[in-house]
Amino acid sequence: MKIIKIVLVLALFLIALALGSQNQAIVTFNYLLAQGEFHLSTLLGGVFIVGFLLAWLIFGSLHLKSQLQVRKLRKQLTKLSPAASEPTQGKA
Repeated sequence: MKIIKIVLVLALFLIALALGSQNQAIVTFNYLLAQGEFHLSTLLGGVFIVGFLLAWLIFGSLHLKSQLQVRKLRKQLTKLSPAASEPTQGKA
């Protein structure tokens, strides 16, 4: 599974590199308070990195939240399981 992830990231990097090498035009980019002129490849790379980091932060926080909930539930389970595993007195 780890090799598949590495190959996928490498493929995405090569695609970004190919797109960047073909897009050397200078474009005007208007952002909130100002504007700037950038090479299209630089702009594409920057937006790609910002999008990747934003998605990583969002899904990382969701993953962390779920892991904390799993830890809490496991603690509750270990707290309750000794009481549940004690033999009960049946009818004799």
